[in-house]
Amino acid sequence: MHIRRHVLTVAAAAGALAVVTAAPAQAAEYSSALKIKGVQYDAPGADSNRCSGGNTKDEYLTIKNYSRTATVDLKGYVVKDATGNKFTFTTTHRLEPGDYVKLRGGRGTNSDAGNVVYRQNCNFICNNDKDTIYLLKPGGARADVHSYTKSANDRDGNGYITYHG
Repeated sequence: MHIRRHVLTVAAAAGALAVVTAAPAQAAEYSSALKIKGVQYDAPGADSNRCSGGNTKDEYLTIKNYSRTATVDLKGYVVKDATGNKFTFTTTHRLEPGDYVKLRGGRGTNSDAGNVVYRQNCNFICNNDKDTIYLLKPGGARADVHSYTKSANDRDGNGYITYHG
């Protein structure tokens, strides 16, 4: 009888292990208060990366501080896409708990009060058909990553995708 209980215990443990390993893989969540809230990956209208009269300022991504208590300084954080286009926050920009910033293309004046930082570059950072957007911590670790395709993730076709509410 003692051997039979041992066999049943081992079999039950193996069954539990099989259930754990058979669970579907979930998207990776990174340990960061900062997350990409959403992205306007396709600026409204015909794309024009002219610095004067272009619409790269209408392409942006929103980064939000989801912490309830910690203020986070964006200095040193990097946003990049799959092909290596990147932007590094080189100056202090503090996000209070629940606060956000829109990282816009084009040239403009950065504003903490206006929750905006401009890339000071008139090229688009996101592709209109598909891309992967990385938000990297100052040391290079991933804070958040999202891939999209226009056909799968933008059902209403407005060029905007929400990731974190």
